Amino acid sequence: MEGKMKVQNFYEPQVMKYEEHDIPSLADNEVLIKVMACAICGSDISYYYGHSPLGTKDGKGPLYLGHEMSGVIVEVGKIAKDANLFQEGNRVAVNPVQQCNACPACMRGEFNVCENVETIGVNVNGGFAEYVKVKYTHAYKIPDTVSFEHGALAEPLACGTYGVKRLDIRLGQDVVILGPGPIGLMMVQLAKASGAGRVVLVGTRDYPLGVGKKVGADFLINTKDSTSPYYASDVVVAVKEKLGKLAPRCIVPTSNMEALQNALKVTGPASTIVYFGLPGAEDNLSINMLEAITNDRTIKCAWLAPLVWDNVFNAIASGQVDLKPIITHTFSLADAENGIRFMKESKENKVKGVILIGADKQ
Repeated sequence: MEGKMKVQNFYEPQVMKYEEHDIPSLADNEVLIKVMACAICGSDISYYYGHSPLGTKDGKGPLYLGHEMSGVIVEVGKIAKDANLFQEGNRVAVNPVQQCNACPACMRGEFNVCENVETIGVNVNGGFAEYVKVKYTHAYKIPDTVSFEHGALAEPLACGTYGVKRLDIRLGQDVVILGPGPIGLMMVQLAKASGAGRVVLVGTRDYPLGVGKKVGADFLINTKDSTSPYYASDVVVAVKEKLGKLAPRCIVPTSNMEALQNALKVTGPASTIVYFGLPGAEDNLSINMLEAITNDRTIKCAWLAPLVWDNVFNAIASGQVDLKPIITHTFSLADAENGIRFMKESKENKVKGVILIGADKQ
């Protein structure tokens, strides 16, 4: 498909330009997607402000950011066409982590640690553009009942699904979630859908905590704002008061080191902790090893979303995960840079921003 498209091209920290570029040409193993919606991830914000390098060879732009996206297939490469896997007009979401399928990790199904991965919006051009090319193996059809806006959140929901899967919740077990960001709010719902009894959501701002209540959290704890009705100066005491005990399960979808450390304090014997958020390169966790061993603790990490995508769209379509309260702001492609700045700098109540490119708000 020949022609021009509008893009947001990231060059260097806090320099992004709205430009017109050629629509990308396809390889035989790719499909071309007209992007309808692309969400703003915390990593996009980190790249934009220079807090993290890109995945390019030199860690720098130019590059189109954006990896949480949905859209419509407008051109099908030879391999997928010959296999009759896709047709023009198919509604799809994108798994941006394109593994090689040939390295030892991929042979074990550990696609999240592929040695040769290409990630859309990180080291190859992403979804802050009118069109994006994707390997056909990483475009997944979405149900007609799932809007493009919600389909764009399939990738973070898949990551959250993998994290909760790693938590290994047993029926009726209480769960503490440290961090009410977009994925933390998804995890509230995923934990409930996985059989959790009571869910305690811990954060530092009342607005996202209130959204957590709407989507199923049983107890809320605010560890920072002393004027909050949910305020607790000691999160351990507060968890014990809410549950009558320390928690058997805890997941941490935040990079905040205090929260990561608190996971060890709010959990009891034979508990499982999953660390999900990304701290800084120099951050270190302190673990009392004798206590961990004699209490038979299980400590895990969760990275990306291997082998969970098949259930993600069903969770949205069935209503088990409600994404509507999580999407608080939308922006146009032309205004994407201001959208990134807003999501980082604004004091306004907010949770998740989505750039609507080819789709109206649904």
